[in-house]
Amino acid sequence: MRVTLLGTGDTTGTPTVGCDCDTCEEARERGVERSRFSVHVENERTGESLLIDLSPDFRQQFLDHDVPLPDAALVTHIHFDHLDGLGNAYRLFDDLPVYAADEVDPVTGESVADTIRSKYDYLDRVTVRDTPPLEPTRICGLDVTLVPVDHPPLVCYGVVVADPETGAKLSLSGDTSYDVPDASRAALAEPDLLLADGIVPARFCEYHPLGGRHEGPDGTPYTFGSKHMTREGALALADDLAAAETRLVHLAHYYPPEEAFAEPLAVDGETYDL
Repeated sequence: MRVTLLGTGDTTGTPTVGCDCDTCEEARERGVERSRFSVHVENERTGESLLIDLSPDFRQQFLDHDVPLPDAALVTHIHFDHLDGLGNAYRLFDDLPVYAADEVDPVTGESVADTIRSKYDYLDRVTVRDTPPLEPTRICGLDVTLVPVDHPPLVCYGVVVADPETGAKLSLSGDTSYDVPDASRAALAEPDLLLADGIVPARFCEYHPLGGRHEGPDGTPYTFGSKHMTREGALALADDLAAAETRLVHLAHYYPPEEAFAEPLAVDGETYDL
């Protein structure tokens, strides 16, 4: 499978609109971008492709990167930076299957799948497919599994994409704290490529109202506040999962410029053949 990182930024992206911080200026000078999160997975055996999360930057991502429009999509959770690009389905698709979890969220009273149905009820070209977590579903010739993660207050899911013929495996942490459940860790384990949420360096936890959580052996916080992993937490998760290769995604522009474009922090447009 060919994996293309269409969007590697957090909810505001980098450069952030109206921001002249050193990191946003450095991104402009380098001509690189971290738009809102989205990953394109192409099954080169079948010629089909899957889009994981529908970024509000959908249109520009597909104009900027040489990937085909997807045959199916999957949504990890209902935050706007992962979902609101679905409106682009209008007049682009005859029918786009959109896979989403069928578990009822106690906060919203409905599943991710049901939220998509109600929010996008005007899109007659979208067919929502209720998908049970922790059960592989064949999509575009690939085995795709939603795995519960920890992104309070809403339900949220990481994703495993495995090629049943070659054994290639992609794991996405999803938007999550370091407190990923054991069953999800087992499903995510030993990927060829891990895309891990690492929003800021751990030392920035001092600026969060909730501070940091899930400290490592040396006291380094692995969770920034309650919703996202720090860089150090993401790398610790990669070690826990024995990932062959790791790229950090969902990155904020708060990384200082001397760190913001260093390995293993991803930028839009990177491709990986698994």
